[in-house]
Amino acid sequence: MTSQLNASSRLQKPTRRRKPFTREGRRSNLLTIFMWISAVYFLLPISWLTIASTKDNRDLFSTFGLWFGRENNFFNNVVDVFTVQDGVYVRWALNTFYYAGVSAVGATLLAAMAGYAFARFDFPGDKILFSIILGAIMIPMTALAIPTYLLFSQVGITNTPWAVILPSLVSPFGVLLMRVYAADAIPSSLIEAGRVDGASEARIFWQVGLRLLGPGLVTVLLFNLVATWNNYFLPLIMLRSSELYPLTLGLAQQSAISAAGGGAQALFSTVITGSFISIVPLIVAFLLLQRYWRTGLATGGVKA
Repeated sequence: MTSQLNASSRLQKPTRRRKPFTREGRRSNLLTIFMWISAVYFLLPISWLTIASTKDNRDLFSTFGLWFGRENNFFNNVVDVFTVQDGVYVRWALNTFYYAGVSAVGATLLAAMAGYAFARFDFPGDKILFSIILGAIMIPMTALAIPTYLLFSQVGITNTPWAVILPSLVSPFGVLLMRVYAADAIPSSLIEAGRVDGASEARIFWQVGLRLLGPGLVTVLLFNLVATWNNYFLPLIMLRSSELYPLTLGLAQQSAISAAGGGAQALFSTVITGSFISIVPLIVAFLLLQRYWRTGLATGGVKA
């Protein structure tokens, strides 16, 4: 009798239930290691730049690069940035804001209009034209810089702000992104309702479609803002006057002066601190607009 009770208790012993499988519970050690390596790869140069901006010329070459120097000279370096060469850094910064702002806004609006048209209209040759735009994404901008210079020199607009702004208004990747976003973000029923009410196609786009394209617009805006802000080769071949230089070209000029002057005018710490200051607006822009940026990139990835 006792053996039967023991066998019965063993059969009735509750078993542990497995936890339901969820994607959040999945964890890949290899992917985690790869993400940490990527984080170090991208953050290490910024860390070096931040630390180096606190050093003077002596500490730059006599102390460890990833640690601070004997004294904190950050504020002295900032003063030098805005006073050296009669404060030309301010002029370069204003040029950069102008080039990047006008180019980013213009390229975003053009990409939005083109992407909306490709997503919501059927017209002869639309597939061929869109294929050409996709092919243009594969062409690096540096390959088009020399032909663009020859074209602009014939027109007579080299060494002017337009020589930097006009090429930056073309964004094939922005057109692709806005087409994908407009196809999912703007319901066809809403467009039909606007047409029934007698609204023109332009009015539907500006008053209805453009408001629904907000996250996509911010995404394209950030891409074009960073691309124009960091552009070096195009201003290098288009501009001759130092008063028209953006920060990238101006800081490169100061670095060349320091390297070629035999130490007569050492501006190494000034150039590094100026480079650090130049990335602050981009960091602020990403922090303020990151939620719209992530939403714009995710749209179209998951369908209901």
